[in-house]
Amino acid sequence: MLEYNDKIREISKKILKECKVDLVIGFRKGSVPMMNEPHVVKNPDDVDKLIWDSHCGINLANYLTERKEKVGIIAKGCDSRNIAVHIIENKIDRDQLYIIGVPCQGMVDKRQITAKFSGEIQSIIEKGDTITVSGNGFEEKLSKTDVLQKNCAVCTHRNPVVYDELAGDLVEEQRGVDRYEDVRAVEAMDSEAKWQYFDEILAPCIRCYACRNACPLCYCPTCFVDESRPQWVGKSIDPTDTRTFHFLRAYHCAGRCTDCGACERACPVGINMRVFTKKLEKDCKDLFDWEAGLTIDVRPPLDIYRPEDPDEFIK
Repeated sequence: MLEYNDKIREISKKILKECKVDLVIGFRKGSVPMMNEPHVVKNPDDVDKLIWDSHCGINLANYLTERKEKVGIIAKGCDSRNIAVHIIENKIDRDQLYIIGVPCQGMVDKRQITAKFSGEIQSIIEKGDTITVSGNGFEEKLSKTDVLQKNCAVCTHRNPVVYDELAGDLVEEQRGVDRYEDVRAVEAMDSEAKWQYFDEILAPCIRCYACRNACPLCYCPTCFVDESRPQWVGKSIDPTDTRTFHFLRAYHCAGRCTDCGACERACPVGINMRVFTKKLEKDCKDLFDWEAGLTIDVRPPLDIYRPEDPDEFIK
């Protein structure tokens, strides 16, 4: 995906010079390998700091909420779907945005790569589908497809769904992908096994709220976990409080989540919290034939009433 860099910089410089936008939100090189940083460019002469590679997994839609400026934003498939959700939910106007669409071939999982090496990784060089990882006394080539983030491995919407200009040719979408194999495995468990499964998943949680802060959908002025009058959930790492936080946050994302993986990527203890949101994503697909963020013209099924909606779930 390195071939997108020149085009991203060219488009960004053009729209800044022509005053089509006041700023461009993209990525710059991070201070450590595999950790590129969100970056705001306001001067056309600074666009050379913008980069794009397989370490741009943060969802930039998270930086759009309630902005008043005219904004240029670089968006891969899941970012663009979350931008569509923001537009539908009136968090930003479509006319404010100039979306530079980036056809995506997946982001790499820094945890998978780090786990393969005992020493500190000092350099990552990407060329096509090959990633060269090097450190003190070691160098090894990896196939990118072997170390993709889990959400990217099953993504079926790699191309932006809403954009003003593309930074490259559209890529072929993945076909024949089973997005919900893990969800069906949990659905098949009995109640006791499910309880144990969720307890084990959530046991490492330290209630740091990194998942919430990274999620582009979590923009409530006051989160339910921060309410004190009334206090809906405790602040401790008590298992009941922890389950309540994760389950309610997942339900808040129902019909809105694009499975961008931002929550799981941000988690410092590596919790597979996508299993919650994917279950609700599957239910929306099965019950309403709905996938979030594929249009800016239709509201999600869970925030609108239609008499013809299926009602089998209440029987």
